[in-house]
Amino acid sequence: MPLSTPLPVDLSGIRLDPAQGLARQLYQALRERILDGRLVGGTRLPASRDLAVLLGISRNSVTRAFDQLYAEGYVQGRVGAGTYVAELAAVVRAPAAVGTTPVRPAMQRLQRHHLPEPLEGAPRAFRVGVPAFDLFPFETWARLSARFWRKPSAARLGYGDPAGDAQLRELIAAYLRNSRGLHCDPAQILVTCGAQQAISLCAQLLVEPGDRVAIENPGYRAAGHAFAVAGAQLQGIPVDGEGLDTAALERAGDCRLAYVTPSHQYPTGVTLSLARRLELLDWAEGHDGWIVEDDYDGEYRYSGTPLAPLAALDRQGRVLYVGTFCKIAFPALRLGYLVLPPALVESFARRRALDMRHSEIGSQAVMAEFIAAGHFQRHIRRMRSAARSRRDALLAGWPQNIPGCAPLPTVEAGLHLCVRVTSLARERELIAAAAEVGVELNALSGYWLADSAEPEDQRAGLVLGFAAVPEARIAEALQALRQAWGL
Repeated sequence: MPLSTPLPVDLSGIRLDPAQGLARQLYQALRERILDGRLVGGTRLPASRDLAVLLGISRNSVTRAFDQLYAEGYVQGRVGAGTYVAELAAVVRAPAAVGTTPVRPAMQRLQRHHLPEPLEGAPRAFRVGVPAFDLFPFETWARLSARFWRKPSAARLGYGDPAGDAQLRELIAAYLRNSRGLHCDPAQILVTCGAQQAISLCAQLLVEPGDRVAIENPGYRAAGHAFAVAGAQLQGIPVDGEGLDTAALERAGDCRLAYVTPSHQYPTGVTLSLARRLELLDWAEGHDGWIVEDDYDGEYRYSGTPLAPLAALDRQGRVLYVGTFCKIAFPALRLGYLVLPPALVESFARRRALDMRHSEIGSQAVMAEFIAAGHFQRHIRRMRSAARSRRDALLAGWPQNIPGCAPLPTVEAGLHLCVRVTSLARERELIAAAAEVGVELNALSGYWLADSAEPEDQRAGLVLGFAAVPEARIAEALQALRQAWGL
């Protein structure tokens, strides 16, 4: 059938698939042309009968497409009396050219400082940061979870306290008091999605763009990234056999905050001495600074009882204590906490609420019952014993006299150890050969800031986690290393 009048616009490029909704396809095609400017404001659209003829579809399909465009404001006028494209100049923009999208300073910082991709698959020897979660009592956890979700309290199913479940916070406070010597009120505790979110909150609330933040060097790079994205200038502070060099911190000038891992420095494994702890607290008081204490694996102490946290010595409200359940349970749990000076609690809870309101209630409730029923303390003892046994398997089976590699150190705490290597070239050789036989080793050189003053060869070493797999698999990995390294 010939068209009654010539079409006012060229719509010949529209192609519709009869196997799918025709009205919806036509609506999308016309909307796309309006938004990208091919159909400018004021353009008269064809009559529904003429467009139906052109496209070979029913007039009803065209009418439904026009009705949808009219309802959403893309066209004006009444169907049947002339339909016109609405004037959308105020909101329609031509597509930006590739690479011309403006990037804000915060986005630029995020591009420069991002977390590395997590390693995939089940843990292998000698993956860092992974506990013996093959020993986790999943049946007990599943039973407690089923009990909670079978008949959850209505009070727990609405929007909860952004600081976290009240029962869990009370139990965390009791646990820290009894096992770590850290006396705190449950009101000082903020439940987080793991230690990384706790660190990120500290960066967001305690640091202004341009502030200097002291971090251990070498150190936990993900913490440095969090502070850098908040706009901080990172000031690397050397680490020696007594931990963070507090004299170097004093010489560094005016830092707003210091991030430390005093119980088991990451990644070197040393412990911050009591003298240095007291000096660090004096620094915070004298400089009106903050200390973020990351006690990521403080439960793992193989001689004597776990060390009291730095926060237990704090009398001025300068220390923010970061704890996590992920190193005792399993990393995917994403459950941690912050112990805050009382003056900071309200601000941190409000900021937490803006991010994600509060942590998922099921994990909090089940962890609370897991602790209250005594499962948590029993599991800590089991995990500590397993980590000690796996440490011993690594120390006993490690190849002796590896060219360019120092002997293994004494390991009294934590889930990993660090051994120095004579040069970056040798570090790369050892790691590459290990990867060829399926053994994971981390490069110590990757934990340093890029502008570190230390010569590159002094940054070389190997970082090995020893808790991720059982003793038999450790022995297999060590045998594979001997072959890979020609020993």
